[in-house]
Amino acid sequence: MTRTVIESQTKTAIMGFDQPFTVIGERINPTGRKILNAELEAGDFSRVQADALAQVAAGATVLDINSGAVFSNKMAEDPRYADNNFVEPDLMRQLVQKVQEVTDCPLCIDSSVPGALEAGLEVAKGRPLLNSVTGEEERLEIVLPLVKKYNVPVVAISNDDTGISEDPEVRFAVAKKIVERAADFGIPAHDIVVDPLVMPIGAMGTAGLQVFELNNRLRNELGVNTTCGASNISFGLPNRHGINNAFLPMAMATGMTSAIMNPIALPVGPKKLAEKKAEVEAAGVILPEGMDDEAFCQMFGLGSTKARAGKEMEAIRAANFLTNNDEGGAEWIRFNKPPATEGEGGGRGRRGGGRRRRA
Repeated sequence: MTRTVIESQTKTAIMGFDQPFTVIGERINPTGRKILNAELEAGDFSRVQADALAQVAAGATVLDINSGAVFSNKMAEDPRYADNNFVEPDLMRQLVQKVQEVTDCPLCIDSSVPGALEAGLEVAKGRPLLNSVTGEEERLEIVLPLVKKYNVPVVAISNDDTGISEDPEVRFAVAKKIVERAADFGIPAHDIVVDPLVMPIGAMGTAGLQVFELNNRLRNELGVNTTCGASNISFGLPNRHGINNAFLPMAMATGMTSAIMNPIALPVGPKKLAEKKAEVEAAGVILPEGMDDEAFCQMFGLGSTKARAGKEMEAIRAANFLTNNDEGGAEWIRFNKPPATEGEGGGRGRRGGGRRRRA
């Protein structure tokens, strides 16, 4: 049975067909996050560390660290900052070190810049996942030697010099090529995690069916583990969580063993909270005296004022149970156990007040 091992200094995440689904948290990525990008340019890593902790708390078993920042202000001072080959290696090194200061979760080193990949590998403790290699000849010749040198697993993206094909046969052929080229470097198939490339279902009606077919072939013909950018399937559509929640268990059932995704349901912001309170007040609803914001959110179905595990995590845990990758449903039961209120459990802060397991 194929198993891909990803490790930190003290923890191990195992990706495999007989293992719980591996959730790779995607939030440590400045692309499209203006505030985070600006903070990184200023040397502020507090949000990075907070995101790392929140994702682990929500159920991420691996943390993706992407160094693709654009330091626009520094470009005026030094034109080298316009070049990601200059910016990313040092930034990646700092990101990895800062995350390792607050969590021992295994890591995924993510960059299109080879120098950043190696910089991350140099300071990462354990055995991180490398993201990524493609079927492009130049990329194969640069990244595969790094994979061999540091003895790490790698994400293999199913596109090559011709770009991303809409034909699943072509994407399978690219994946096969990467697995074969990796073997030439002495890299085993169990250290190749193929991304078959999920297309948006809104643009291609067969996108889901294509991925399910590719998952089966990658598992049965190449014997490799797989991953994807989970939210790609719902891009541009309403109620994206609803589509993601259906897609992930279906992908898991056909052989997908991991996904790069956001495990967190973001908290209700003050603007939305204020709008709902105004709506309730206008309707003449009288609220209990002293009701706090969290209780208000729960009463009116807004979610929570705190970051918590998202609905996608609920779907994944249910699918783990249904595929017998959650023995006895222990994780499902723990996930659905209500949090202890303050003072419950004999004042020790334990959840649920049950008996403590003996060491």
